[in-house]
Amino acid sequence: MDQLSTTTLLPDSFLGAKYDILDQFMIGWGQIKAPLIVPSLKILVFVYQLSIGAACGLSWPSDRMIVQVLDDSTDPIAKNMVSIECQRWANKGINIKYEIRDNRKGYKAGALKEGLRHSYVKQCDFVAIFDADFQPEPDFLWRTIPFLVHNPELALVQARWKFVNADECLMTRMQEMSLDYHFSVEQEVGSSTYAFFGFNGTAGVWRITAIEEAGGWKDRTTVEDMDLAVRASLKGWKFLYLGSLKVKNELPSTFKAYRYQQHRWSCGPANLFKKMFMEIIRNKKVSLWKKVHVIYSFFFVRKIVAHLVTFIFYCVVLPATVLVPEVQIPKWGAVYIPSIITILNAVGTPRSLHLLVFWILFENVLSLHRTKAALIGLLEAGRVNEWIVTEKLGDGHKLKSGNKASRRPIFRIGERLHLLELALGAYLLFCSCYDFVFGENHYYIYLFAQSFAFFIIGFGYVGTFVPQT
Repeated sequence: MDQLSTTTLLPDSFLGAKYDILDQFMIGWGQIKAPLIVPSLKILVFVYQLSIGAACGLSWPSDRMIVQVLDDSTDPIAKNMVSIECQRWANKGINIKYEIRDNRKGYKAGALKEGLRHSYVKQCDFVAIFDADFQPEPDFLWRTIPFLVHNPELALVQARWKFVNADECLMTRMQEMSLDYHFSVEQEVGSSTYAFFGFNGTAGVWRITAIEEAGGWKDRTTVEDMDLAVRASLKGWKFLYLGSLKVKNELPSTFKAYRYQQHRWSCGPANLFKKMFMEIIRNKKVSLWKKVHVIYSFFFVRKIVAHLVTFIFYCVVLPATVLVPEVQIPKWGAVYIPSIITILNAVGTPRSLHLLVFWILFENVLSLHRTKAALIGLLEAGRVNEWIVTEKLGDGHKLKSGNKASRRPIFRIGERLHLLELALGAYLLFCSCYDFVFGENHYYIYLFAQSFAFFIIGFGYVGTFVPQT
């Protein structure tokens, strides 16, 4: 299945004695109508069942909610299964709409734009968005909608992600460490300081008028969520991040899927920065402080410089100083400051602090891929608009069956080997051997470990076999 999206719309008034326990949150709710959208991803059968089931299971009055499933997949069997699942919930009294596109133009942005064009959406004030592997708790709308109702300047309420398969393998643990910092620090700080933080594309509730005022969904980059958030922010709308509200979802279980995801997440922001730089500069609705924050902190430092510095310094320059002893890097620059920054990044996931060394090596290897993607985005090179949906497994591989299929996939040599990683591994191995024989700064301790990490990933021994439970 290529793409699947689910939307939930909340129709008119539902005030009544049945809901008197929530009276303090219900002032003025007589005219509220809101949709809930779960955008499309490449998924297995069990993932769409979890997603649709979670959307239909929201504890919201059934006459105030419409679940909209947006599907532009090309597999007729998958379409039939989704249709049957939607009909099953419709038989239970859920107001569910199954909307099919006959093309994938614009990918996720195109699906969301098309979903909001349906006539019944015009009755609605809010839209909550969930990707196909996300499973909101039943009280999700009760914990988000009140903020939008009582603050007319608020455009978005963003929830945090909770990873159900973080313990699946070492690679998912590494991903959890990186994303926990993003949510615990980047999103939290951007929200609490009223500066800016990006929409994560899912697990959030938007005010529809804010989407329309910002120009709607656009497919000019592969980060349509960030694009919309920046445009809405430039219109003066505010965002709120709720770190206490967590929505269950999956991390990519294979390195191939993770590489595609990281390419999109690194290339898209760099390309968006290039497209919106002058638009941000010319904007007159937001303060100079917010412009500086968006341009310098959000885009330039975090989306471009961070990737370039990590790769160039740790994988190119630092090893090169071994071969050119005249170039000296002070210890505070090579060891102390990077160590402090790394520890601060890792404290968001205290349970994985013992994996800190592995995380550093893994992130340095990924910095090669992210740097390449960021440069592609800035230069608008060949793969700038490449969209490959991230494969998620759902719970299907965890279910017991009498005839268990092998989880060991078959790889072609071209898919298994990553030549750039192997080339960097060879370079680092040469530098480490040279430093071990001729050097005096003991960089070979780090270089041996980092070259080994590049070789492991280069030969395809990370995220290759999904464990069976």
